[in-house]
Amino acid sequence: MANNKVLIVDDDEHIVELIKLYLEKEGFATAAAYNGVQAVEKFKSEAPSIVILDVMMPEMDGMQVCREIRRVSNIPIIMLTAKGETFDKVLGLEMGADDYMVKPFETKELVARVKAVLRRTETKETNSDKEIVFPKLTINLSNYELKIEGKIIEIPPKELELLYFLASNPNRVFTREQLLEEVWGFDYFGDSRTVDVHIKRLREKLEGVEANWQLKTVWGVGYKFEVR
Repeated sequence: MANNKVLIVDDDEHIVELIKLYLEKEGFATAAAYNGVQAVEKFKSEAPSIVILDVMMPEMDGMQVCREIRRVSNIPIIMLTAKGETFDKVLGLEMGADDYMVKPFETKELVARVKAVLRRTETKETNSDKEIVFPKLTINLSNYELKIEGKIIEIPPKELELLYFLASNPNRVFTREQLLEEVWGFDYFGDSRTVDVHIKRLREKLEGVEANWQLKTVWGVGYKFEVR
């Protein structure tokens, strides 16, 4: 963990300094940005291991920054939101954030979340040589590549991870809460619509493929990757 650099992005300098203080005590290197445009520049120049990203910022908001980073990188992102609205959380997760915290937050908990997200990322990297192959479908987690009928399909990281997880456990039913915990890596209280949205987008990509598998809804329970 000590070799990891954290990019902290918030327009409130006091919050940035407080987070820096706690992270540096734990041995992390830090970099800071105070608006969205700066955040994208620092992401490119500092090569951080993880980004802590405020949603409400001048010049470019956190959602836009998250989208820009996700175009080129699967780096972990923890979003900070002052609103605490379900919509913000769902939208952040859909755009590829790995976790979120609602302001005001306990700084020690944020540090614990940073460590947990990095641990999950490192575990994924050590296991990332795995590839799952079904008729007309290849899911590769090492290079985050999805092939359908031999054609490479563009896919956001979380959609691929969700499909990979379900396909790794064929014919097993998972609730939305279980999928949030397994794929996003934390308990998501309240609204689990983000799973439904990701499943819907996956189905759009897989639509029309005639094979012995399908993404199936088990009404009243959740979802499974069914193999006949």
